[in-house]
Amino acid sequence: MKITGVDHVQIAVPPELEEAALAFYVGVLGLKRLPKPEGTGDTRGAWLGAGNLQVHIGIQQDFTPAKKAHVGFLVDDLAATEAALNAAGAPIKAASDLCGLKRLFTEDPAGNRLEFLQNA
Repeated sequence: MKITGVDHVQIAVPPELEEAALAFYVGVLGLKRLPKPEGTGDTRGAWLGAGNLQVHIGIQQDFTPAKKAHVGFLVDDLAATEAALNAAGAPIKAASDLCGLKRLFTEDPAGNRLEFLQNA
């Protein structure tokens, strides 16, 4: 077996925070809505993308936020990302540089941990 890439990342949110999560991922992070293929079996949630990255938002009834597991988004301007997150009221947790990357953490409206990284 040889893994050749990552097709997508799925993030869960509770039903009552679906709209807030979509507003965050689309409005704040700038991901674009993608058509959700027929046959997924679910009319809720959304498929989002940026370049070759896909993020799927799934609705989970018995939801618990991911506090350790997280997506690491590469960005071209960490300061601008931090400003956009601050403007949206997202919590910011600074992190030390690691392996030549500047980084910070935040949470989406459902409390899922997210990391943003930029080449130092």
